Amino acid sequence: MTRRSCAIYATGIVCAHLLIVGIALVVAQVFQTMIDSRLKKEITLTEKSQVFEAWKNPPPPVYMEYYFFNVTNPEEFLAGGKASVKQIGPYTYREYRPRENVTFLDNGTKIYALNPKSFVFVPEKSAGNPEVDMLTTVNIPFVAVMNELNSYAFLLRTVVSMFVKSWGVNIFLKRTVHEFLWGFKDPLLSKIHALKPDVDEYFGLMWKKNGTHEGEFVFYTGEENYLDYGKIYTWNNMSEMSWWSSNQSNMINGTDGAVFHPLISRNELLYIFAADLCRSIHLAYVEDVDVKGIQAYRFAPPEDVLMSPKDNPTNEGFCVPAGDCLGTGVLKVSVCREGAPIVVSFPHFYQADPKYINAIDGLNPNKEEHETYLDVQPVHSSISSPTSQMRTMLLILTLVSNFPLLIVAMGVILLLVLVVLFCRNRQKKVRPCPGSGLSP
Repeated sequence: MTRRSCAIYATGIVCAHLLIVGIALVVAQVFQTMIDSRLKKEITLTEKSQVFEAWKNPPPPVYMEYYFFNVTNPEEFLAGGKASVKQIGPYTYREYRPRENVTFLDNGTKIYALNPKSFVFVPEKSAGNPEVDMLTTVNIPFVAVMNELNSYAFLLRTVVSMFVKSWGVNIFLKRTVHEFLWGFKDPLLSKIHALKPDVDEYFGLMWKKNGTHEGEFVFYTGEENYLDYGKIYTWNNMSEMSWWSSNQSNMINGTDGAVFHPLISRNELLYIFAADLCRSIHLAYVEDVDVKGIQAYRFAPPEDVLMSPKDNPTNEGFCVPAGDCLGTGVLKVSVCREGAPIVVSFPHFYQADPKYINAIDGLNPNKEEHETYLDVQPVHSSISSPTSQMRTMLLILTLVSNFPLLIVAMGVILLLVLVVLFCRNRQKKVRPCPGSGLSP
């Protein structure tokens, strides 16, 4: 056997083995199964896991952008006209959210933590100075007090209302953005505080929320089941809430929004417990997106999250008292805000009933600007901006998971080489020798 023939046979044998092994691995998904199994063990909240330190001290920066509606015609509105607003902002703050007092419970299957949040103003990412810019908006303390008086006798309501108006307090106030956001000493609350000391005389949307936490959390570590990774076991020692009117609405579902279980699919719903909303919400898959070179899934709250109970009966439990329901796109959270008449919605009443949007001039809800969404890397469930470590890990995972395809590709290349060698060998055998032709 010639050296060329040996090379052809060797190439054929190697090619056949590569193709057989590669196709078998692709069909059996051996490497993908190994990777998935490894991820399920690695992505847990244990001290030696790769994600634990990032969970305790999230490395990528988080920015909170605050926008406000400035009421441009308060006098006209008080005279019976339609309110007109103009959006101002953003006022951007860097948010720091380390987890403190971290303690493992129940043999490492659960973990206790506090999550204090602090905010630092970032002028270069803001559209103005919150300590200078003035804001004319609804006087929430005044509205809360007037709402509380509804439960009192008519005569008492009239007397108190006259006193309040004599103090120069009305339905609108004018304060700096900083005061309205982080707190100021309210004249009406100060007078009430003098009579009833347990009433705080300060008011602000984020009053006492800078440097404080949202409660005590106990999470599942994912040690027993990777699907439970990061899920909330209890919040403030409660496994369920009590202020809504149905058991389903009172459930504490999902995570705190910082992490999700690994190997997320497009077909599942992601659940988040939002302490500010006093409830859990779900997010559904929207589309695949690219975040700085990293492939991710975009999840967003579907329309049924804040849909009217008439269209989505499961939301009936969020009507308190039972049967007292608002329309689509808004949620009354007075039950967990000490009775204050506070209603939440998506920005500009996005996804809300048109009657709310048409009641105010200056609103322009649209998906591009006002949709709330999360971009989640489906393999390890990160929602943060991609870091160099993440990129490296994803590159390794991609190479390993595609290893069977690389084997098949090498087999195909060798098959092409084999065909070329075989054709050249046949051409050499059939080539006529010089002088072997017949003469006439």
